[in-house]
Amino acid sequence: VQADGTDGNCVTFVLHDEDHTLGNSLRYMVMKNPDVEFCGYCITHPSESKINFRIQTRGSLPAVEPFRKGLNDLMGVCQHVLNTFERSMKEYRAQR
Repeated sequence: VQADGTDGNCVTFVLHDEDHTLGNSLRYMVMKNPDVEFCGYCITHPSESKINFRIQTRGSLPAVEPFRKGLNDLMGVCQHVLNTFERSMKEYRAQR
């Protein structure tokens, strides 16, 4: 959903089948970008499993760019956590 009269730097993304787990993590990753002026999300209703995720950027950077980068960065962090966990489990089992 793009606000009327904007050039794509202020967009609300609707994410279905998601909750605070993704919303807050993604918000953190997106806000690390210095070109992002505002980033926030809200749960539409407790009985619905979707969130409205809003990004507003400074200048002419389209909001979809920090959104995409935030998702990629978050996937990288999750992969690192998974790899660390699996390595630790392998070491633990080897000690037993």
